[in-house]
Amino acid sequence: MISLSFQAYLIVFPLVFLGGFIDSIAGGGGLLTLPAYYLAGLDPAWAGGSNKMSAVFGTAVAAGKYIKKGHVDWRCGIASLLGSVPGAAMGSWLLTVLPGQYVKTGVLLALPLVAFFVIRKKDLSVSRALVPERFSLPASFLIGLLIGSYDGLVGPGTGTFLMLCYVSLLGMPALSASGTARLVNLGSNLGSAITMILAGRVMYALALPAALFSILGNALGANLAIKKGAPFIRVLLLLVLGMLLAALGWDVVQGLK
Repeated sequence: MISLSFQAYLIVFPLVFLGGFIDSIAGGGGLLTLPAYYLAGLDPAWAGGSNKMSAVFGTAVAAGKYIKKGHVDWRCGIASLLGSVPGAAMGSWLLTVLPGQYVKTGVLLALPLVAFFVIRKKDLSVSRALVPERFSLPASFLIGLLIGSYDGLVGPGTGTFLMLCYVSLLGMPALSASGTARLVNLGSNLGSAITMILAGRVMYALALPAALFSILGNALGANLAIKKGAPFIRVLLLLVLGMLLAALGWDVVQGLK
């Protein structure tokens, strides 16, 4: 039985709040929340299960706020959901047969290009969608399938990559892209949480109270994103991309030792 200290709660709660705030706007909150559970003394399996448990509640609140304001593209979002479920399962399987360092290195090389796109597009708008309207549904399915695979294989930044694909490939407005990404991410979080619950790898004494802080962070972040729009989302995206670059770079360097 894992014992929790008072310090564990002091570590997890503020980081889960901040992670939820960032995740509701630009994705990438897991870069803060997952290490928080590690710092609390949980091993990777328990940390992953507890993190997904608390994240489900916060993501649901953020998705609800975007839905209420009409900032979700249901047509593309549902198609992406249908792709992300088998994609996440496939990614988890690939994790058992492929060297994770190769995947992380590929993502690491791609991140500067993504950041360059965000820097150039000051309002996160595109003059023309790269994918024609008649192909938007199969494209949405493939986006869900590929990024769902990434989520199962690597994880951090799933919401960020979903949002950037919706903006650059499908020409979605930034707010709709953010809201649709939250919807798809909610589905993947829920599937992961159910899996970890069935496996008995959730520390409820920590994850459930942390869920309250996830809810607060996600609610605040979603409200600010809806109120301030694309320029605010763009700043957070650049911050998250920098965090992803640093985190994945560190993992790759450690794997080479």
